[in-house]
Amino acid sequence: MEPTPSAGGLLASPPELSPTEQEVLDEYERLAENMKKLATLLDHLASQPTTEILDGLRELERKTSLVFTLLKASVYSIVLQQEIDWGDQGQGGGQGQE
Repeated sequence: MEPTPSAGGLLASPPELSPTEQEVLDEYERLAENMKKLATLLDHLASQPTTEILDGLRELERKTSLVFTLLKASVYSIVLQQEIDWGDQGQGGGQGQE
């Protein structure tokens, strides 16, 4: 019994494949098609970000900028306070030795 060619000219199901092997190959084919669809969809989404995503990113950028500014102010305040404390200690120690 000879294998029958399919529409694409390929063999429909070679006789050397078991039914389980053919099912596995069919599943791989469906998986490959789904992966191609997913890649196309992801490419479309990546090339045209939605306004919701852009708005969310802008809001995140503003909040991050605010946190960074507050952090810098806090560090500056700590450093300034340490300089003031060290200056007071240097003046106090100098006067006690005179």
